[in-house]
Amino acid sequence: MADETAVREDLRSRVAAFLADHDPAGTDPLEFLRARYDAGLAWVSFPEGHGGLGLPQALQADVDRLFQEAGAPDNRRRANTIGLGMAAPTILAYGTEEQKRRFLRPLWTGEEIWCQLFSEPGAGSDLANVGTRAVRDGDDWVVNGQKVWTSGAHGARFAILVARTDPGVPKHAGLTYFLCDMTDPGVEVRPLRQITGEAEFNEVFLTDVRIPDAHRLGAEGLGWRVANATLNNERVAIGGRAAARESGMVGVVADTWRSHPERRTPELHDRLLRLWGGSEVARLTGLRLRQKLAQGQPGPEGAAMKLSFARLNQQLSGLELELLGEDGLRYSDWTMVRPEQVDMTGRDAGYRYLRAKGNSIEGGTSEILRNIVAERVLGLPPEPRVDKDVPWKELEK
Repeated sequence: MADETAVREDLRSRVAAFLADHDPAGTDPLEFLRARYDAGLAWVSFPEGHGGLGLPQALQADVDRLFQEAGAPDNRRRANTIGLGMAAPTILAYGTEEQKRRFLRPLWTGEEIWCQLFSEPGAGSDLANVGTRAVRDGDDWVVNGQKVWTSGAHGARFAILVARTDPGVPKHAGLTYFLCDMTDPGVEVRPLRQITGEAEFNEVFLTDVRIPDAHRLGAEGLGWRVANATLNNERVAIGGRAAARESGMVGVVADTWRSHPERRTPELHDRLLRLWGGSEVARLTGLRLRQKLAQGQPGPEGAAMKLSFARLNQQLSGLELELLGEDGLRYSDWTMVRPEQVDMTGRDAGYRYLRAKGNSIEGGTSEILRNIVAERVLGLPPEPRVDKDVPWKELEK
């Protein structure tokens, strides 16, 4: 405990010294963020030289709070959730030193936004069944295929990409993971307009896109292993965020309940209490998961958190419409826009109800995640695998 206290005090001193030399009010925001990264105060758990100090991840919240209280500039965190929550930890785990030096700093500062090229029209949550091909041509890979449901692709500079490099082996074994420049020739991004009216998602067509072998992440043929590291981080990022009590959707619905006493009934009251309790359990479980993450790497428990997040959001948004009555049927704006981020709590009830339907699809469908929870958390017998000649445990290593 004494050692932990000393580490925390030393970290606070580092932040104070940094702020004394870099006044947030008088320093260019980008230069401030670059300097913070170079000082190891970006991701404190990352190694020195890559935005961190090699400290426990649990200390990150202290650092972020101190910078927020000082009025430090934001690094476009909400717009770059895929980069910060998924690409960065995967690059750290599997990238070469050159890749870490090239990509991590501008990723953290928000200079380069990232998206995810995983899902395909014929392979959504069945990632191992992707058909996008990458063929070696000298020092490059030539990529052809189509990706879909790509959040933020219209504003992204880079993408994490899984492609099939060997169609002659069982499907899990023939994948390779790449870092794709979204500005390269042959990359075409088209908007997908959603039921909400906006187009935060896209479909991406890859036509003879040349990716240098230096942008391959991990060994050829080990894309399934690398992708699983990304997916574990994704589910934690979606379902395991730190949250205050009565924040998010449950807070919105609770406020609606308080402001519309004329709509209250015993049945609606019972549903609200059950959902409030479920949200609090989920919040506390998320805190426990984050504490566990501080001691190591994310595991399949993140899938359970993401499942809970999707179910609660959908049930709460439905309850909100019932509480609002006919007012809940109004929809303020159907203009087709391509937003930088999702704003669930800043829009009207109709938007929340429609947008929440996607929560059980994005980041892995609820059906797939139930299989993960059953097999890898509860230890239930797995479903028969198509690739019987490849040991499943070997593919997951």
